[in-house]
Amino acid sequence: MGLTVFYFFASFSSVLPWSECGHWASEVCIDKTKNVTELAEAMGKNVSEFTSAAEDYFSREVLQIDNTGLHSLEPPEWRLSLCLLFSWIILFVVLAKGVQSSGKAAYFTALFPYVVLFIMLIRGCTLSGAGKGVLYFIQPRWGELLKPKVWYAAVDQSFFSLSVGFGSIIMFSSYNSFRHNVYRDAAIISVTDTLTSLLAGFTTFAILGHLAEQLDVDVSDVVKGGGTSLAFVSYPDVLARFDWVPQLFAVLFFLMLFTLGVGSASALTGCIITIICDAFPHFKRWIVTLVVCAAGFLLGLFYVTPQGQYILELINYYGGGFIIFILVVFEVAAVHWVYGINNFCRDIEFMLGRKTGYYWKFCWTLLIPILLSVIFIYSQILAEPLKVGKHTLSPGVIGEWWRRRRRRRRGRTLF
Repeated sequence: MGLTVFYFFASFSSVLPWSECGHWASEVCIDKTKNVTELAEAMGKNVSEFTSAAEDYFSREVLQIDNTGLHSLEPPEWRLSLCLLFSWIILFVVLAKGVQSSGKAAYFTALFPYVVLFIMLIRGCTLSGAGKGVLYFIQPRWGELLKPKVWYAAVDQSFFSLSVGFGSIIMFSSYNSFRHNVYRDAAIISVTDTLTSLLAGFTTFAILGHLAEQLDVDVSDVVKGGGTSLAFVSYPDVLARFDWVPQLFAVLFFLMLFTLGVGSASALTGCIITIICDAFPHFKRWIVTLVVCAAGFLLGLFYVTPQGQYILELINYYGGGFIIFILVVFEVAAVHWVYGINNFCRDIEFMLGRKTGYYWKFCWTLLIPILLSVIFIYSQILAEPLKVGKHTLSPGVIGEWWRRRRRRRRGRTLF
């Protein structure tokens, strides 16, 4: 969220700072005013060696990665630290009064992103090259279905998108009435999530298709990856090329990302707060919220260091999906094998007044745990080391950063 706040305020500039190569740019930086083909011929370089102004701005000015490298863990970047602090203050305000405040905030955090997505979709469809991007999005690649990492990524994304295995669904459902129709809610949320993913996909690739046409390259060449690369490199690069008020679309886009971040973070943080308040009912909720938010801010400072994105990729690769897979498999096994599928189905019948079909029993007891286990084990056997840019990362790299930083501190103390 700190990055989205930083870009949000930067979008109010008279000229978007990532639209042209500034003082932070490398010698191979290009912007919309330069012809990359002519520049490559003049410098005797390959076109692929050049980086966009948006990419240089993100890595060199915002994250300052190229200024420090991966040799040690540097202090947090002060501007991003302030943006991170602002984000956690907003989270505290949203969560301080429990569901009374978070429920009201949910109306905005849930609906506003759809407004922005539709605006961006309409604008994207009017751009040249949008059709090429959409065609790239919907064109099936059947060979990818034979790769275990594709299935692993799909299941992993479903867990994160639906918040399965994180505890937030159980936390929110605890505030419902006992007879609440959770079956209906599960169906609505699953369908809505799928449609939202399609809407976001059409919007994103329509805009990326325009960027590909502007650069005279294939759409696959402008898709530099998901996550932060898409949100803070590819998208800003396209927004900077808009002819009509690019600042407006940039402000809307990063405000949308921030509201999505607040919605997700409030669910996960609220789960921790609810657990503590239920275990210690004599604690005041706002004090628990303050302590949890303060702890979250302090932990988040690791991610706003110049090496923060590498730490994020490490935790996401070796920790995020890995842990959730294991938790979900054990949760399904505990409920349906230990507690018993028949007991669970009787509980559902008692709550909803309807019997559970054999299809759900088959999925819960056999299909889901077996498929998840097979996908997880097979993907881990074929897993490759994490590569971020030119660097290959392993979990031990964080410990090495700490050791190098301690040695440098001891050296300064001695002299």
